[in-house]
Amino acid sequence: MEILQVKDVYKDFSGLKVLMGVTFTVKANEKHAIIGPNGAGKTTLFNIISGKYRPSSGSILFRENEVGGLSPYVLNHLGMCRSFQITNIFQNLTVFENVCAGVRSHAGLRYHLFRTLDRQLKIIARAEQIIEQVGLAEVKQRPAYELSYGQQRALEIGITLSSEPELVLLDEPTAGMTREETEEMVKLMMSVAENRTLMIIEHDMDVVFSLADTISVLHNGTILASGKPDAIRNDPRVKDAYLGEE
Repeated sequence: MEILQVKDVYKDFSGLKVLMGVTFTVKANEKHAIIGPNGAGKTTLFNIISGKYRPSSGSILFRENEVGGLSPYVLNHLGMCRSFQITNIFQNLTVFENVCAGVRSHAGLRYHLFRTLDRQLKIIARAEQIIEQVGLAEVKQRPAYELSYGQQRALEIGITLSSEPELVLLDEPTAGMTREETEEMVKLMMSVAENRTLMIIEHDMDVVFSLADTISVLHNGTILASGKPDAIRNDPRVKDAYLGEE
């Protein structure tokens, strides 16, 4: 079953054409990587799928419903959530407070502890579960600004999970990481992908080929190829356009 369908999407900015007829699909519970040279339009594509930009033309279907142009807030409540290249967390809040805020927001619950104690306890339990999943239990009471870069990215993913998404979009999740941090992030992404769909933009080909079920190659604003990792690795067009640079 296809959870996301991108159909003939174009995007231009004041006459500058960035995406030109992008078409591909993502299956439910798939790990799908978008790769391509710098300037190929990858982040613009994610911005359109996640609601930051409207497509100039074309269609975005999420669970067979047209969502092109809907706001990130609406898409979040429909089950799609995105993290960014730059960490997007509350630096002065603790790990626990960051995740708790995300869980509470998703539940539509304002902070009235004594009036809604049962719901608060459920929120706390869910936040603890997420923190454990992203490997931050030992630092849950530390403020975010004290965390390492890799831990901050893990926290951002934890906040993303607090909205209970069906489709998670991660924009360069391993950018700027050490090899050890990258290995931990791959493990985390594998965990995140259990029972949900994962899309990533990624430049580290070791990460891409170890993680992805399907790879789509974006080049000059169009999808050059889309398929299983072995097919992409051996595609001469992909080698010429991108992999040959690695």
